[in-house]
Parts: sequence; C-alpha cells; structure tokens
Amino acid sequence: MLLDVLLDVLLDGLFLLRLLAPPAVAVLSVLWLYRSAVGRGLLPAALERDRWRRLTVAVLLAGIFWLGVFLPLGLLGTETAAFDPEHTSPAQLFLLHGLLLTALVLTFLLSFPGEGAAGFLRRLGFRPAGVLREVGLGLAAGVVAWGVVIGALLAVVVVVVALGFEDWIPREPPAAMPWLAGLPVITRLGVSLSAGVVEEAFFRGFLQPRAGIVFSTLCFVLAHLSYQAPFMLVGVTLLSLIYAVLVLWRRSVWAAVTAHFVFDAVQLLVVIPAALGTC
Repeated sequence: MLLDVLLDVLLDGLFLLRLLAPPAVAVLSVLWLYRSAVGRGLLPAALERDRWRRLTVAVLLAGIFWLGVFLPLGLLGTETAAFDPEHTSPAQLFLLHGLLLTALVLTFLLSFPGEGAAGFLRRLGFRPAGVLREVGLGLAAGVVAWGVVIGALLAVVVVVVALGFEDWIPREPPAAMPWLAGLPVITRLGVSLSAGVVEEAFFRGFLQPRAGIVFSTLCFVLAHLSYQAPFMLVGVTLLSLIYAVLVLWRRSVWAAVTAHFVFDAVQLLVVIPAALGTC
C-alpha cells in the first residue's frame, strides 16, 4: 500500500515536472537572453526606454521558447511525443516556422518602431551586399556539411559498437521518415526552404549575436527533439555549429540559409527516399 502511494506521488511529481519545466526554462532563457543582449550592447533603445515594450517582448519570446524549443523536453518518453502519420498533416511541418517568424516580426515591430522591411531583414543578417557570392559559398558549405555529418555519424557508430553497445544503434528509421519520403516533392522543397530561411533567421540571425553560439545551438538542437532520433541529434548539433561559424565568418546569414536549405533538400529528396527504397 505504501509503495503504491509512493509510486503515485512519484508519477504525479514527474507529471508536474514535465508540465512546469518547459515554461520555467523558457522564462530563464529569456532572462539570460536579456542580460546577454545588454552586456553585448544589443538591447534596442525602444526597449530600454519603455518597460512595457520590454515586458511584452519578454512574454512573446518566452512563449516561443516554451512552445518551439523546450516543449519537446516535457514530452520525451510519452505517448504524446510518438509520431502518428494518420493524425499528422503536411501543414504541421510549417507550424514551428510560423511561430518563429511571428515572434521575429512582432519583436522587431516592438523593438524598432518605424523601421521598414529592409531594416527588419538587415538586422537579422540578410545583408544586401554580395548575396550571389554568399549563396555560392552556402552551396559549397551544404555539400561539405553532408560529408562532415556522415563522417561523424559513422565515427559514433564505430565507437558505440567498439564499446559493446551496438543495441543502442537503431535498426529502423524513425517513424516520421517514411511519411516524409511520401510527401509531394513541392512540399519537401517548401519545408527545406522554410527551414533554411526561418530557422537561420531566428537561431543564427536573432539569437546568436545576442546570446552566443552555445545558447543558440542548444536551442536549435532542442527544437529538433521531436524527431525522436538520438543519433540524428549528433548531426543536428554539428550542422548548427557549421551554420554558426558561417554566420560568424561572413557577418551575414545568406550562406547559412543556403547551406541549410541544400542539406535539408538533399536529405528529403534523395537520401531518405534512397535509404527507404522509395526513389
């Protein structure tokens, strides 16, 4: 009887932890982002002057961190986290990107009132100078990234097998992969383009200058937890670091956007269908 009571308390505690941890971490992340932006001299003057604007932006960003970045942490190991192709529509692939884009636009409007679309794009790293050169560099980087990720994943597999943990290596692809491979080509291209533009604008164009590479990469990786593929997270981490270095080097997001698009497009149009034999 006592054991049953203790088990119920433990389960209730885990439920509360799953429920409360994501929003709590989201709030802490916004506080860190604010302190970091102040320390780097990147807090907009409009937010410095107006605490209500500042509070509104904080609430907005906490919401996007909660729903788009940390929510998957609370769902790990639950039935809710399991991918269900019968109840998943292609439109859901764009949901996170829509949330990120909405957060970016509203944050910009509150932080830089009076600036137009050109100012919005420039502040996110979409600089107009040398776009073709940056895109070309991004194409090359996207190809190199594939080699780096594949090499790293093979190295991880070799180490895991050598240590005697070959059972950790997945024998089947994640449930989402066959579903993705069966989507129309135009949808897969659209997802690749949306991911390249919106994710790089948020994680590299917005977060990285204000909070650093480590924080932006951590958020990027956590935002991809919903794939439920631990080995894939190794590749996601490496990709994030590659894109981060590109942005740091080029002072522009164009190369990272292109590299991100190329990687995702090759994965969705070639690699996954080939691995599943659906080409």
